[in-house]
Amino acid sequence: MLYLFLRRFLVAPLVKLLFRPKVTGVEHVPTTGPALLVSNHLAFCDSIFLPVSVPRQIVFPAKSEYFTGPGLKGKLVATFFRSVGQIPIDRSGGRASLAALNTGLRILEEGGLFGIYPEGTRSPDGRLYKGKTGVARMAIVAGVPVIPVAMIDTEKLQPPGKIRPNFFYREKGRLLPRLVRPGVAFGKPLDFSRYEGMERDRFVLRSVTDEIMYALMELSGQEYVDMYADKAKELIKAGESVDEHLRLGDTKAS
Repeated sequence: MLYLFLRRFLVAPLVKLLFRPKVTGVEHVPTTGPALLVSNHLAFCDSIFLPVSVPRQIVFPAKSEYFTGPGLKGKLVATFFRSVGQIPIDRSGGRASLAALNTGLRILEEGGLFGIYPEGTRSPDGRLYKGKTGVARMAIVAGVPVIPVAMIDTEKLQPPGKIRPNFFYREKGRLLPRLVRPGVAFGKPLDFSRYEGMERDRFVLRSVTDEIMYALMELSGQEYVDMYADKAKELIKAGESVDEHLRLGDTKAS
C-alpha cells in the first residue's frame, strides 16, 4: 500500500529526523482490532505527526474540498489523500456529515483505527474548544475503545491563522528546521459501553462528548473554552473578542 510505503520509508523517517516528536502512551493504542482516536487540533501538521506516531494505519476524515479541486492539480491532490487512507467529509452538516460518520463506523466495524477531531476544525488560538457530539454518537454505536490523543506544540510549527506551515527558517542563506519538538500523547482508553443503545439521547451525547473533551484537556494542558471553534473563528475574523462574548454570556456563541 502507498500509505505504508510513504509512512515507513519517506514521511516517518524524515519527520523523526527533523523534528524528533516526543511520543508517549502509544501502548494505549491496541495492536489489533478497532479503536477510535480522538484528538485536539492545533495545526494542519497534526495529521502528519499523529499517523507517524502509531505503527498501524489511521484513517482520517478530510475536508471534501481536498477531493473536488479543479484540473490536474485537483486530481493529484485527491489521489494522494485517497491513497493514504483519507476519506472526504462534508462539513455542511445534516445528512452529509452523517454519511461521513457512517463511513467511519464501517472502518471501525472492519477492525481499523479511525481518527477524528471533535472540535471539527483547528483551534484559532491554541485553546481547546467545545466538542461536537458526532464523536459521541460514533463512540456509542461502534462500542470500541476511545483513545484520547493530545497534540502538543504543533501550533508553533504552524501558528493559528497561517495557511502554510512554518517548519523552516533562513539563516545566512541556509534553510534550517525550526527547533520545536512537538509532542503526541496518548491517554488511557475511555469506555462508553454503559451508554449502549442511547445514541439518540442528546443529553447522553453531550455528556459523552464533554467527558472526551475533559480527557483531552487533562492530557494536553490546554485551557478549555465553552464555545465551538468555528464560532470563535467567526468572531476573531470580525475583530471581536471570544472572551468578551463568553463573559457577556452569549448563548449563541456556545
